[in-house]
Amino acid sequence: MTSFRKHLLIGMTALSLGIGSVASLAQTPAGGPMGGAGAMGDHGKFGERMKEHMAKRAAELHDKLKLNPTQEKAWNAYMDKVKPGELPARPDRAELDKLTAPERMERRLAHMKDAEKRMEQHVAATKEFYAVLTPEQKKIFDEEFRHGAGRHWQGGPRR
Repeated sequence: MTSFRKHLLIGMTALSLGIGSVASLAQTPAGGPMGGAGAMGDHGKFGERMKEHMAKRAAELHDKLKLNPTQEKAWNAYMDKVKPGELPARPDRAELDKLTAPERMERRLAHMKDAEKRMEQHVAATKEFYAVLTPEQKKIFDEEFRHGAGRHWQGGPRR
């Protein structure tokens, strides 16, 4: 009988926690826990912060490379090709809800193909610029991009 009571108590506790979490989700405002903008905050502000961060990193890299006048022209062409554009518009939630699962998957695939095209353009531009660098500059460039876009990647989330 003691085992039955223990199982009953555990079951009731789990049930009450489940009901409590469902109730709290029902009270969450539309768009997620952060309100209408979602967990990332305002999409436009995020894009602006990202552009500022990328401009700062580009300026730092430019200074580290110590480019000569000939390379400066290649740098400007490179920056024009890899500069961030407008972030893709977020799909309308109501519109997505009307689509079938295969249609939503096709939308996601189209988005991924667009991202792949942009990455191919960045790779081509990087190869073009990289070709004009000296071996010492290539080492600096390689070090800056050793672990993707982030520097000093240690694994796990950045703080």
